[in-house]
Amino acid sequence: MAIHMFLLDNKLFCRKNIMLKNFLIFLIISTSLSLSSCSIFQEKEKPDLTSGYSANKLFQNARASLKASNYETAIKQYETLEAKYPLGRYAQQALLEQAYAYYKYDEPDTALDTIDRYMRLYPRSPRMDYALYLRGLINFGRGGSLIDKVFPRNFSDLDGVRQKEAFHDFSTLLTRHPKSPYVKDAKLRMHFLKNTLADTEVNIAEYYMKRGAYLAAYNRADYAIKHHQGTPAVIKALQIKICAARSLGKNDLAKDSMRILKLNFPTKTNFTCLR
Repeated sequence: MAIHMFLLDNKLFCRKNIMLKNFLIFLIISTSLSLSSCSIFQEKEKPDLTSGYSANKLFQNARASLKASNYETAIKQYETLEAKYPLGRYAQQALLEQAYAYYKYDEPDTALDTIDRYMRLYPRSPRMDYALYLRGLINFGRGGSLIDKVFPRNFSDLDGVRQKEAFHDFSTLLTRHPKSPYVKDAKLRMHFLKNTLADTEVNIAEYYMKRGAYLAAYNRADYAIKHHQGTPAVIKALQIKICAARSLGKNDLAKDSMRILKLNFPTKTNFTCLR
């Protein structure tokens, strides 16, 4: 009987200990949350140093930071201007210059998003030619990774999708704003892009040749010739077509391509096929 009572007392003691531990844990957590919330509410808000600034004042400050190549500060200042004065000519120009700041700050994705937002909000803007030109510049510089910046490769080895987007942006600029002051530079960049896009297609065709994928190589070279007439890469594309056709046993196709090569580039008929 005594032993039975002892066991009951022991169980009650254990239960009380467990309840006490749980209560202490709850008390500690509650106290911690209370202290943290108090510290949050006690923190003073930072004073707004731009309080009372006019839109012109904010805009001039942001532009000064931009000219000083302090792009991060300029971005924040343009954002402040847009938040305080969302309407008006300053906000419109600030959005465009903010896109340029993101571009120079090496944030091309955000720069493109900003440009696209500008085009949606102000479709009849007199600065639309610059917006298109800037969009082309951003895409023109994209496609390479951090490794490419340290160990630069040939431009034609980079992502062709961005090159095509840049070409489209510059082409749209020429079509819609033929008298824009940015047209001259856009034409030069389009010429460069056309050559590099052709080089990209030929590089891929050569890769297929090395892997023994002769049909894929032939089709890629044929695509380069059809879509990039007048570029130096057409010579190499014709040579690849000849080699691929021979490897496929299509001698008639090889002869046709050789005839075109002799007619247009008679000094380029002696070459070695990739294996």
